[in-house]
Amino acid sequence: MTLKHLICGALTAGFLVAGTPESHAQNLFSPAATVNERAVTYYEVDQRAKFYKAIRRFGDLKRIAKDELIADRLKLEAGAALGVEISDEALADGMAEFAKRGNLETSQFLKALAAEGVDPQTFRDFVRTGLVWREVVAARFRGRVQISEAEIDAALGSAGQSGLRVLLSEIIIPVTPETEEQVLDVANQISEIRSFARFSEAAQQVSASGTRDNGGRLEWLPLNRLPAPFQPVILELKPGEVTPPLELEQAVAIFQMRAIEEMPVPAVKFAAIEYGVLRIPGGRSPEALARATEVRNSIDTCDDLYGVNYGGPEAALTIEAKAPADIPRDIALELAKLDRHEISTALTSSNGSELLLVMMCGRTAAVNEQASRADVTNALRNRRLSAYADGYLDQLRAEALIVEK
Repeated sequence: MTLKHLICGALTAGFLVAGTPESHAQNLFSPAATVNERAVTYYEVDQRAKFYKAIRRFGDLKRIAKDELIADRLKLEAGAALGVEISDEALADGMAEFAKRGNLETSQFLKALAAEGVDPQTFRDFVRTGLVWREVVAARFRGRVQISEAEIDAALGSAGQSGLRVLLSEIIIPVTPETEEQVLDVANQISEIRSFARFSEAAQQVSASGTRDNGGRLEWLPLNRLPAPFQPVILELKPGEVTPPLELEQAVAIFQMRAIEEMPVPAVKFAAIEYGVLRIPGGRSPEALARATEVRNSIDTCDDLYGVNYGGPEAALTIEAKAPADIPRDIALELAKLDRHEISTALTSSNGSELLLVMMCGRTAAVNEQASRADVTNALRNRRLSAYADGYLDQLRAEALIVEK
């Protein structure tokens, strides 16, 4: 069994350093950078970069490794200034917690790392640094993070219309600054269509959605699943009629009404929607699409996405719960089509360089308002703490004497 399989449930990359041949020890252990006169060695940079490569992290791995090792030095210095100490018991618990994300015992995880040439001490160092930084952030900023009832109310937002479901066809056309005029012209022409057959033909010709091969036809959807700004526009349609072009983040959407009816039971209003987005480099290239298919076939739940992104850049994966009104329209539209743990690969990033794998994690009904308020409160608090932590790290970096070789 490879390391990639063994770590499939882990959350993020560690501070990992592997052994090197003795003949290269002198050069490898010379400083690649110094942080307030504390060295970051070529040994550390080289081995962390190799570890990232082993777990399929993307980007300039040597550059990423050096930057993160420099950040580690700053985090440890901040901890020392506050007198933060991590006990052996807390360290062991942290290592066990980290290994458990890959469904492994600590000993199994260390054995898997050793098979890749990674020194167990480097895993301990990584966990210790993370625990120190957590304590630093808590000590400095937790007292500043007060989430008001008004902020929670605003985050929860409105669940929209209920009691109706719609049978739609869709056309999604990507827009760039260079193509905007042409796309809007085509979209306006499509908006004049009243024939189901002609709309289906147009979807097959110009739509970028995954439904294009089906003539743009969607299954029945509760109206309140759709982005809130779209709901009144769609509600006005009669069968056969088509919406004007509706703006998404980097695309326009056009919908045709095929049927509308009352739901057999009242529609559930949602206080929050949890979803994951994994950003795969390469846009809609064959390689990126193949990677998306590989991911789709290897996971069952949103939690599995953490393992897929193990060691990858944190920005490549987001899993969050948001009020429906706060979700970007293009993502909200894809989520509307998905049931729990289903996946869409219809979207790309704004510049087309990344394929967005969107996974529906779950919907929180408004009847569970207290639970959803607690979830939103925690999300707001963690987001604010993270912003404080990032800002503080930037400050430490600006104030430090950092010399890169």
